[in-house]
Amino acid sequence: MTERFPASTTISDAVLTRRSIRNFSDTPVPLDVLRDVLDKARFAPSGCNYQPWEATVLAGAPLAELQAKMLAAAPQDPKEYSWDAPAQSPRHDARLKELGGMMYGTMAIERSDRAARGDFVGQNLRSFGAPALLLTYFPRIMLEPQWSDVGMWLQTIMLLLRERGLDSCPQEFLSMYARIIKDFLGVPDRDYIFFCGIAIGYRVADDPVNNFERPRVPLDEQVKFLGF
Repeated sequence: MTERFPASTTISDAVLTRRSIRNFSDTPVPLDVLRDVLDKARFAPSGCNYQPWEATVLAGAPLAELQAKMLAAAPQDPKEYSWDAPAQSPRHDARLKELGGMMYGTMAIERSDRAARGDFVGQNLRSFGAPALLLTYFPRIMLEPQWSDVGMWLQTIMLLLRERGLDSCPQEFLSMYARIIKDFLGVPDRDYIFFCGIAIGYRVADDPVNNFERPRVPLDEQVKFLGF
């Protein structure tokens, strides 16, 4: 049995040890832990107190049923929303390619190996083996400020999960199957946007795909300090 990755005891540690996990163990996630995390996350920042986020959490048979439906279908057209628009910017696209090279390198998958890359991308539909999946959606009337609120809520959830020794992987990829997901959950497509999934579980701590270095832009390249 693989030893569990330790829980975070400080906010700083939670921030630094949170990462997108792409190989989860099959250890179940306790419902009471998820309820506690999500109950606390209600206090994430929310402009005008709109609290736009809504979600459904799946595990067990319902999760397997939804995954089977997605695996049997093609990505929807048109997309629910564009999540890869920043690739139009050379400097932002370079960051994507750098990360991709490091991730696939840990698995010894060459850029030319389209079959292996396709198989790995397909693991998104299985949420990389995570035993629980949070699916987030919100009313279509919500615009950019409320999308930001949803992001802060999701980050709060992921940090609280680390406090409990759990891990996660945010999955915008699942928006490519948004209508299937909404239909399965009974969420009206006309009224709601599906945003993303959050795979939840315990990381396989010694898998290289969960341990490669994540490049980040130097602080002074992104932030200016004036008047100090």
